Parts: sequence; structure tokens; C-alpha cells
Amino acid sequence: MIKRMIDISVSMILLLILIPIMVPIMLCIKNKMGSPIVFCQQRPGLYGKPFILYKLRTMLNGDDIADELRLTPIGRFLRKYSLDEFPQLVNVLKGDMSLVGPRPLLMEYLPLYSEEQYIRHHVKPGITGWAQVNGRNAISWEEKFLLDIWYVKNQSFLLDMKILARTFFKVIKKEGITGQNHVTMEKFKGSKEVV
Repeated sequence: MIKRMIDISVSMILLLILIPIMVPIMLCIKNKMGSPIVFCQQRPGLYGKPFILYKLRTMLNGDDIADELRLTPIGRFLRKYSLDEFPQLVNVLKGDMSLVGPRPLLMEYLPLYSEEQYIRHHVKPGITGWAQVNGRNAISWEEKFLLDIWYVKNQSFLLDMKILARTFFKVIKKEGITGQNHVTMEKFKGSKEVV
């Protein structure tokens, strides 16, 4: 209950602070890329239950085009400072997500997880998490899942505060935004070994 109260209060404060900054950015997205401004996608939440995740749009349309070509200059800027995650504060207010937790990945990954890896879904997904402050997209999927599992098994109020503080500095330093040889992170295709 304490975590939920913190999620609501911090999200509301951040929305009030960031809206004046984000409105011009959203108008710029509309001008440069057209509609929609907000990218909506179904993602797995607590225990794998689907919800609609909100993000600011950073890419042009075209599934048959490489991400490197679809990512626009404004999209690159938004990702660099994690500003594309701004609408997820609404997800937190709705109760779909928490400020801290394993990042919500793609629905198509659910059948690919080992039993141990699926533990990451035993808590609400978060805007930031233990894996995000320990490598983000610069580490392998297996390393990321191990960090997520560790968080689920060791979560606490103090750990969440530590993650939020480290997230601030990671965003300022722009660390771990891209994967190796990829603008985001290569798709998860299942682990070669059970983790």
C-alpha cells in the first residue's frame, strides 16, 4: 500500500512539473511525424495480464524498415533523455505499472521465458528497474532477467528509493540507451540455456 501511495503521489507531481515541458515536444512530434503522438502497445503486466502501454512516438511508420532508419532526430533526443517514457506516468496512475519494477516487454516473449525468468512478472512492471540502473540495453537479455528476478526477490522501500535515485543519474549521463549494434535492443528469442 505504501508503494502504491508513492506511485500515485510522485506520478502526479511529475506530471504537473513535466506537462509544460512536454506539450511543445508533443506538438513537435505532431509536426514532424504526424499522428499519433502517443504510441500505444499491449504489454504484459502483473502475472502476464495484458495492458496498454503508452509512450511518446519516436519512430516513423513502417514495420519492414530497420529501426535505425525509422528513428527520427526528435525520437533520438527523446530516447536519450528517456522523455518518451513520460506517458507511462498515466499507466502508473491507472495501476497498470509502478514507478519501479521490471520493464514491461513484448507479449510475444511470454512463451519464451524459462520458469525462473517468468518470476519477473510476479510484480507490476515499472518505468525504471534494477536492470535499468545496472546496464539497461547494454547488457544481455539473460543478465537483464537475472537482475529483474533479483529485484522481485529482494524488493523493499529502500531499494526502490535507491533505484529511483540511480535512475536520475543514469538519465543525466545517458548510459545504456542502445544495445550492441542496435538502436534499442535486439529482440529476445529465448535463452540457449535455462537461467
